[in-house]
This record gives sequence, C-alpha cells and structure tokens, in this order.
Amino acid sequence: MDTSRPQTWIRAALLVGVAYLIIGRLFALPIDHARAWRLAAWVVSGVTFAAHIGYEHVRLRSSPGVLALHTALAVALGAFGLAVAGALHSLSVTSSIRPLWLLALVAWPVFTAVPAFLAAFVAAAILSRVAPRG
Repeated sequence: MDTSRPQTWIRAALLVGVAYLIIGRLFALPIDHARAWRLAAWVVSGVTFAAHIGYEHVRLRSSPGVLALHTALAVALGAFGLAVAGALHSLSVTSSIRPLWLLALVAWPVFTAVPAFLAAFVAAAILSRVAPRG
C-alpha cells in the first residue's frame, strides 16, 4: 500500500462517494423512459465501482481487505448522500421529514456497503492472482 500519502485513499473514497450521489441524482431527473435511465445509472455506477477497485489495486496497491473496505466506504457515502437528498426533498415537499427517511440514513449505507464490500473483496482477490500489484 502507498504509505507516502495515506490521505490518498480518503480523497478517492470521498470523490467516488460524491460521484455516486451525483449519478443517483442526475439519472433520477428524466421522467421519460425511467427504466432505461435507471439501467444507465446502474451501468455508470458499476463502471465507477470497477474504476475505484482498479485505482485501489494498481495505484494504491491495497490488499483485498483494505481495497474492499475503501470501496464499500465510498458506496456507503454515496448512499448516505442519496438518503440525505431524499430527506431534504421530502422536507421541501411535505414540510416535515418522515421517520422512514431517518431510518434510510442508516439503512441505505448499510444495505449498499455490505454487498459492495463482498463484491470488491472477491474482485480484489481475483485481481491479486491474475494481475499482481508488484
């Protein structure tokens, strides 16, 4: 792992987390062809996820566990941002935040980060065998 700049992974996780938030918000805007836009958001998010895994593997030389943790953190940050955006939208429309939005602030990051961790860990383990970092 690159120890010369330990903040590099934090910046990458924050950047990718913000990217997930932007992807989620932008692809939710079009009203026409909602299913196609949702699929496009999944594809762009998947490419972002893969790019983050590649960056952690190639540039930062992270071990599979660390790589999975960093990518899951980015996913959780994006999900938390989307939950905040949803709560704020709810507040602007109904002048109150429904209790389910408060639950979403915790549930969405957890429900997205756990599978992201597992997927990133498997991908990193495969990458470490197929394309060693050294």
